[in-house]
Amino acid sequence: MTISINNFASADGAKLSPQHIASAVAETRRSVGYSIEELAITTGLVNDEIVRIENGTDADPAKLKRIAAALKVPVTTFLPS
Repeated sequence: MTISINNFASADGAKLSPQHIASAVAETRRSVGYSIEELAITTGLVNDEIVRIENGTDADPAKLKRIAAALKVPVTTFLPS
């Protein structure tokens, strides 16, 4: 079974947008001062996986949790408020 961000809804019932998540991940990464390469090394993901997440084509919740942990932010940072 594959988990997809498209199967989740926000607290108000709206579907979560991969584009919103993508921009939040990229913005948080930059604000912490990580390059894509540094984040990939820290998370154990490959550069292409980070790029796909930041482009909005991949929003695997397990990868998002790894990224949040590496950036030392709660995973909810990537979700709409």
